Amino acid sequence: MDKKIFTLDFKVRDYECDMQGIVNNSVYQNYLEHARHEYLLSRGIDFAELARQKINLVVLRAELDYKLPLVSGDEFYVDVHVEQSSRVRFDFVQHIYRKRDSKLMLAARITGTSLNERGRPFVPDVITQLFPAGEMTE
Repeated sequence: MDKKIFTLDFKVRDYECDMQGIVNNSVYQNYLEHARHEYLLSRGIDFAELARQKINLVVLRAELDYKLPLVSGDEFYVDVHVEQSSRVRFDFVQHIYRKRDSKLMLAARITGTSLNERGRPFVPDVITQLFPAGEMTE
């Protein structure tokens, strides 16, 4: 597969903001997760179907660097790129950009693995196909 970046559009809803009028930090995790699921679907990978096959994708680590806050009504997009980081781990590299000025609002690296029905980590072929040929960061 190529190194093409997937993007998904969003708009901040009022109820996602805290008392300071900015998006609550926990809400960013929802944006990132939804973008990852849509990315997988765009590549023909159904998260729920994997679970039915006893292949469970799990998050091991979430690194989020908050750059600037989003506010109610902001339109933004999340990009997604996946990299293999070890024999049994992969990283979703994601960014959130505000649409009106293309400002980077958040940078994230979400490290995951797959667990088989015995709870052992592995990377199934459906995920391996997402990695650019010969690329491993660790």
